[in-house]
Amino acid sequence: DRDMVTTPIYNEFIDFLAGGFSPQQIVNYKPSEKLQNDAFDLIQKEKHGNLSQDEQFQLTYFLQLEHIIRMTKARARARKHL
Repeated sequence: DRDMVTTPIYNEFIDFLAGGFSPQQIVNYKPSEKLQNDAFDLIQKEKHGNLSQDEQFQLTYFLQLEHIIRMTKARARARKHL
């Protein structure tokens, strides 16, 4: 079982959160271009059935965190309007 905290996408988002943020900064957040490209590559490999077990873990974590980021952004947008 792989520790999700050690994956690059989690580390990048944790570093962002640890730096402090405003609702607008959360809304503007997006993973680095490198991580976006890595995720795209993993999705392409998955479509062709070429993922290793480690790559499957990485893709699963990226997709889970992407969902968390979308939910966080929605709440940040709601707070901006309070």
